[in-house]
Amino acid sequence: MASRCEVNTVLIIEDEPDIQNFISRVLELEGYRVLKTGDGNRGLDILGENPVDLLLLDLRLHGRGGWSVLREMKRSQALPKIPVVVITAIAESAQRRKTLRMGVARYLVKPLSAHKLSMTIAGILDKKIEHFTLADKYAVSNA
Repeated sequence: MASRCEVNTVLIIEDEPDIQNFISRVLELEGYRVLKTGDGNRGLDILGENPVDLLLLDLRLHGRGGWSVLREMKRSQALPKIPVVVITAIAESAQRRKTLRMGVARYLVKPLSAHKLSMTIAGILDKKIEHFTLADKYAVSNA
């Protein structure tokens, strides 16, 4: 878990190079450390090898798709705690509900704006930091 003085790491699993590069550039300009891949299997490997604070996941990937990555994350002991933001071209409300029921933090429909992307990620990471700060404070005060 990163503190406010540490750089948050965001993993992008997106197989469209233009979108991957756009997202990566936006996040780097915001000061995030960015890891990226276009492959679901490689994304799971990266998650297992690196501390990641947030995952941006496309649902439609070549090879192992986003749904499969989500299911594997749910089965894992460590990975379910990583917030996931789905980025997809699928705007159907049924797909959105199904994805949110799987525990993702947000569901963003492409095309993405830099502002919406930045605000979404900052909001999730700030809440994550505040949640752990309050939990730690509560644990100390009750010790």
